[in-house]
This record gives sequence, structure tokens and C-alpha cells, in this order.
Amino acid sequence: MIELGVPFSDPMADGPVIQRASDRALRHGFGLTEILNIVRHVRKETKVPIVLFSYFNPLLQFGLEKLAREAEHAGVDGILATDLAPEEAGRFSTMLRAHEIDLIFLVAPTSTDGRLKMVSESATGFIYAVSRAGVTGTREELSVEAEKLVSRVRQFSDLPVAVGFGISKPEHVRDVWRYADAAVVGSAIVRAIEDAHGDVHLVEGIGALARALMKTDG
Repeated sequence: MIELGVPFSDPMADGPVIQRASDRALRHGFGLTEILNIVRHVRKETKVPIVLFSYFNPLLQFGLEKLAREAEHAGVDGILATDLAPEEAGRFSTMLRAHEIDLIFLVAPTSTDGRLKMVSESATGFIYAVSRAGVTGTREELSVEAEKLVSRVRQFSDLPVAVGFGISKPEHVRDVWRYADAAVVGSAIVRAIEDAHGDVHLVEGIGALARALMKTDG
């Protein structure tokens, strides 16, 4: 699936790569309206699921009911608001459910069993397991805590579990696929886009990177 980031002026859960990407987008006047327009355009070409990855403030400023309605019309499949707690998400969840859009939540190695149970009861689509505490960004090695966290989530939910934060190499992806349903690659792709700025072959290069990350042979 495609995780489409919504730029925000204060992306506290993100490392420098995605912070710079948010800054570039905002300086060029790029926000939710433009993102939804892109999704509408992309939907003419593909049925690959698309999830908006955002902080709650941009969604709130856009208007939650308006967002639910326009996201459905655009072809968005799910929304993940990184800083939206499940106990505060009831109204938004109901709106999205009425428009057949999943609401996805984050869990972390520091999440208690009670928190995991609450998220499992509130989430739809899939559960996003953060591989480690801290911000987004590429890492040489993944934390062993990620596998433990996925095992804990499975005790409370039958939803697919995706692991993200720090995944940047094919071997990372292969390792995550041993115990989770999906590996999320963000900063590595955003950095490649940044490095290839102005390159007419940027799209082809990012496609090649994505295919290389998904290679399952040793």
C-alpha cells in the first residue's frame, strides 16, 4: 500500500528527513486539499490501497466531517493520525466508518497491555507497530523489541500488523516479514526523493528502490 504523508509544521514524531519534507511541502503551499487531489488523480491508474499518515491538527483544521467525505470521494482507504489517542477518537472514528475509511493507530514497545487492548478494540484496517521509541528515521539495525511488540499485539487483535520506524534495507524488510504482515518504509524513500531532486528519472528511481526493498531472496 502507499502511505501518503500530510505535511505539518511541528512533526514531533519525525526525524530530520521527514521534517525537511514537511517544510518543503508547506513552503510550496501543499496541504490536504492538494493531497486529496493527487489521490483522485492516482485512483484513475491504480487500486493500490492509500493511507494518509498525519498529525491530528491538519485534519482538525481541514474539518473532520469534510475530510471523511472528501477522502472517501478521492479514494482514500485509511487514515493514521500519529498523535490521536483511541480514547479521544470516538467521534472521528464514527465519521470515518460511515464513509468506509479505516482509522489506524500506533502502538509502541512502551505500550502497556491495557493500551494494546484499547487500541485493538478501536482500530480498523491494520495496527501500526513502532519498532522502537523515538522518532522516524533510517537505522542500521532494527530493535528486537519490534518482534516482541507484534507478539503482544497478536494477543489482543486479529488485524494485520505493520512494523515501521527505521526500516531502510531489504534485510530489514525480510526480517520484519518473519513475524509481521507488513514493513513500512518512510524516511529511506523520502531521503531518496530529496537526493534525486530535479532528476528527470526520479519516479523510475524510486520505483527501483521500492522493488529492491521487497526482494525476498538473500
